[in-house]
Amino acid sequence: MNVSENKFQSSIFYTLPKCLKNYEKIYIYGAGNYGKFTLTYLNDNDLGKKFDSFIVSKLTRKFNKISDRDVKLIDEVNISDNDVVLIAARSTLRIEMIEKCRSLNIKNFFEIDFFDDGYFFKDITPEEYPLMLSYWYKMRTGEDVDLENPKKFNDKLQWLKLYDRDPLKTLLTDKYLVRDYIKEKIGEKYLIPLLGVWDNFDEINFDELPDRFVLKCNHGSAMNVIVKDKSKLDIAKAKANFDRWLKINYAYNGLQLQYLDIKPKIIAEEYIENLPGDLWDYKFWCFGGKVESIMFLSNRGKGLCKNNYDRNWKKMDFSSSDYPSSDLKVDKPDNLDEMIDLSEQLSKGFAYVRIDLYRLNDGTIKFGEFTFTPFNGLYTWHPESMNDYFGELIKLPIDK
Repeated sequence: MNVSENKFQSSIFYTLPKCLKNYEKIYIYGAGNYGKFTLTYLNDNDLGKKFDSFIVSKLTRKFNKISDRDVKLIDEVNISDNDVVLIAARSTLRIEMIEKCRSLNIKNFFEIDFFDDGYFFKDITPEEYPLMLSYWYKMRTGEDVDLENPKKFNDKLQWLKLYDRDPLKTLLTDKYLVRDYIKEKIGEKYLIPLLGVWDNFDEINFDELPDRFVLKCNHGSAMNVIVKDKSKLDIAKAKANFDRWLKINYAYNGLQLQYLDIKPKIIAEEYIENLPGDLWDYKFWCFGGKVESIMFLSNRGKGLCKNNYDRNWKKMDFSSSDYPSSDLKVDKPDNLDEMIDLSEQLSKGFAYVRIDLYRLNDGTIKFGEFTFTPFNGLYTWHPESMNDYFGELIKLPIDK
């Protein structure tokens, strides 16, 4: 969908001030995709004529022109009390930008919170999903997504987000409920031992847990605390993190709707590793129930690296934007055929799913998770032809 063909007037912009039309000039602080996205909104809502320029903290060669508009250094712009600055950047940058505005005595500036993934889709209707997903994708990648005739892997993952609403995906995405499914489908021996499950952090009795374990939320990604020494665990910090994580609906992170109806919980699992601080992670890319590629992750805690292989463990010459590639030589697992068989049993019936497995030093295989939307479908491929290669492997009902 080419977003320039649509008017952007969604209620998602609830955090923007309603009085923008009352200012003489509008400046957009941030010249990346978020800044360009904000300009699209201004133009679609008859505010483009008030836009003066993009402003940045530091000028570089790439900031000569953005969308054929000027880019200026904020220190050199005379922003009056009748003007307004819209801060359009990721949350990690906005604090510094706010401080910069204050140091320059800029009276009117607004931080646009809705650009964070956790807010972007929260207050829109399902009817708005396709258009908003297209805007989100454009904002994140700078490219248009094709939802009408998707061919590339990234585009097909976005299509699957919207139109493949199999309730089984929600059950399999739930890191707690999926355990019963795995037990029934391939056997309990493939499960990492469960140490406990709770609805909130205050229910956890740490005296009952071993010295090493992993705490994680069941309803999202990167919501975990790895405990290698219980005596050194900062319980107050862990509580603050889990109290915040439990309030997040991860479905609003890029419209990954398989997370929408998961009831948040905290689970504790047994700590496992291959080397001190390192766990070898095998991610099987399955298309229509067949493994076509295997991603191997290693070097956790020291700069996670990956290698890509085909199903015969021949290294594939490509990289993508989730983790840096590694030159590490990795031996073919002696039970690779078993891992492939397990992955294909679990992936049967899905156009695409990634099955994550761990292989311990003694050859024991443990289930990790089902991943239906890896990297949120925002991969940057090297070479780009791999986007087409993997896209061709996903068979959709609308494929022509």
